[in-house]
Amino acid sequence: MGARVMRVSNWETRLAQAVEAARDLPFAWGSHDCATWAFDVVRDLSGGADHAALWRGRYRTALGSHRVMRRLGWDLLEEGVRALLGDPLATPLLAQRGDMVLGGADPAFGICIGARAAFVGPEGLTFLPLSACHLAWRI
Repeated sequence: MGARVMRVSNWETRLAQAVEAARDLPFAWGSHDCATWAFDVVRDLSGGADHAALWRGRYRTALGSHRVMRRLGWDLLEEGVRALLGDPLATPLLAQRGDMVLGGADPAFGICIGARAAFVGPEGLTFLPLSACHLAWRI
């Protein structure tokens, strides 16, 4: 089971920079998608491990991402995060700025930025209220 990640002292600045940078980057499966971006933010906020190295660059489509996930032993998106970050919070409404979330109608990884969460998808950077999130992990 994963362990809680400790944040670096300037994590708030890094979070703002990560969200701003995501506005300008085009979506790309395997390099700038929901999973790679969210875990890149976790790495940037913690100065820690690059969990996305497990799958970065190993797929180019949604189907490819599911294949890589299965090869890693995960049937669901949340299984991968549980393996890397531990159990989720009791409710996503407890998420704080910088925490990882899973949300939306077509579940995607994102990062809590307050009362909303930021997500990277084919339509670019989007935002949803925390009430639209299904799970959250403390970073």
